[in-house]
Amino acid sequence: MAHELTSPSLPPVASPCGGHPQWWRDAVIYQVYVRSFADSDGDGIGDLRGARERLPHLARLGADAVWLTPFYASPQADGGYDVTDYRAVDPVFGDLADADDLVRTAHGLGLKVIVDIVPNHTSERHPWFEAARAGVGRDRYVFRPGRGPDGGLPPNDWESVFGGPAWTRVADGSWYLHLFAPEQPDLNWENAQVRAEFESVFRFWLDLGVDGFRIDVAHGMVKAPGLPDIGHGRQASLIGIQRLPFFDQDGVHAIHRGWRRLLESYGPDRIGVAEAWAPTPERLARYVRPDELHQAFNFQFLNCPWETAALRKVAEDSLRATAAVGAPTTWVLSNHDVVRHPTRYGQGDPAAGLRRARAAALMTLALPGSVYLYQGEELGLPEVTDLPDELRQDPAFLRGEGQDGLRDGCRVPLPWTAEGPSYGFGPAGSWLPQPPEWGGLSVAAQTGDPASTLELYRAALRLRREHPALGAGDAVEWLDAPEGVLAFRRNSADGSGGSVLVTLNTTDGLVELPLQGSVLLGSATAVPGGTTTEAPGPPAVPVTGEPADRGATAGPALPSPAREPVPGGVRGPGTETVRVPADSCVWWAI
Repeated sequence: MAHELTSPSLPPVASPCGGHPQWWRDAVIYQVYVRSFADSDGDGIGDLRGARERLPHLARLGADAVWLTPFYASPQADGGYDVTDYRAVDPVFGDLADADDLVRTAHGLGLKVIVDIVPNHTSERHPWFEAARAGVGRDRYVFRPGRGPDGGLPPNDWESVFGGPAWTRVADGSWYLHLFAPEQPDLNWENAQVRAEFESVFRFWLDLGVDGFRIDVAHGMVKAPGLPDIGHGRQASLIGIQRLPFFDQDGVHAIHRGWRRLLESYGPDRIGVAEAWAPTPERLARYVRPDELHQAFNFQFLNCPWETAALRKVAEDSLRATAAVGAPTTWVLSNHDVVRHPTRYGQGDPAAGLRRARAAALMTLALPGSVYLYQGEELGLPEVTDLPDELRQDPAFLRGEGQDGLRDGCRVPLPWTAEGPSYGFGPAGSWLPQPPEWGGLSVAAQTGDPASTLELYRAALRLRREHPALGAGDAVEWLDAPEGVLAFRRNSADGSGGSVLVTLNTTDGLVELPLQGSVLLGSATAVPGGTTTEAPGPPAVPVTGEPADRGATAGPALPSPAREPVPGGVRGPGTETVRVPADSCVWWAI
């Protein structure tokens, strides 16, 4: 198998803490789902060596950092989020030398490295839990007696996120809590040994050179006193909508403050990122106060529908909440737990889904703060929806009544080449089957094609890095626009670097706009398969002067009409307007 990097390792870099101490405030961070990124040994499963050999793709793309999903020793009951040893690499992914090589290689390419940490629960095969089953050290976990005359009922009505009760009974009749799979018992964070153990784990990986941690279930760990009943079912559907007695309890913030102090003891550029579900942007912002974690995933934005008023409201609310605590906002469209956004946006129409995904990417990359990209989104990969049931490994699929159980569809291994047994993923097959059309969506097939999604992402990330009005800062100037169009301006912080106007057309037809400027980049272009967003559609929508969000305060009007031709734009009648194609986003230099 041919790889982009052939040397087994790189010499040590000068310092793993090099670069701007607050690099994370406007970084582009690329998520690698290790199992599905690149396979170096032909067993069909991605590994650390494979990931290391493909890191030049991230550097060429323009990413600032890589986030790796768990690669620790694990029975893999939940894709590695059930850990038996936090200081060891699972043999399926390699060994500690491979982890060390990856960190050094990434730093040599100018990439920071963020690793996943799983503090809410361990594997049931962790030595601590094996002892707890036997009655030794049970206070490290959450054990309770059952209810009913013989203790045969669970201690309360809590449900697992993956479906079914959140409690499992052991041989002596007591019950243990697992908010996820039964193979993932929850730790008791009131236990001093638990806190000390994770401080030691953090130091182990910081000493190896990693630049930060993504905290899995950062809103967990602390449960409400007395473990009260919730009173109704389908509790997984309430996560991120309302506070629950097992998530987003105030006590988690003391834990994060301790981790912040630990991270700062290694320098100002080591970071913690919260995977935190909170019911409001204000609750989420509590995780990124100055003495807590540095960033938190913006799931409200991820869940936002393809509708301008909703997109603007989520963006405004997010920016306002994080600005209040002096933290940057994050933007994310997909990850390893959700349906890929081209499929979500398409709602059964793949061509529309890809158009909207490309447009959403440009809108996202123009907003202030950090952007998290999920592997394969730069290729425009859709969700794989037809995997055979017998091949699925998502524990929620087996349990039901929790998440949708279809997370395997976003975890299908990446295509790197147009041909081969796994399209370059590895020298043999892949642990989940790849659709045959993915050869045409591979990195090799899209490289050099100016109409491809990959080259769109490369161009967008390059411009985001080069233009002083993109990425950095926290200010967005919202502009009046026709219904179905979102428009905002980003200005350089010191006023000397010009401005960028962003127009997002979510309608199904061309929209005429009065604009002054030239195109920096547009998402509307031919895409693989011959579909184009510039195909004839309904008549152009005239400018009405009404804001896209009718409930919002009207902002400044769009810039005055262009006097010069707009490169790559669609010209309206005379020289008064330009036409923004359906389901597209354009960056204008003004």
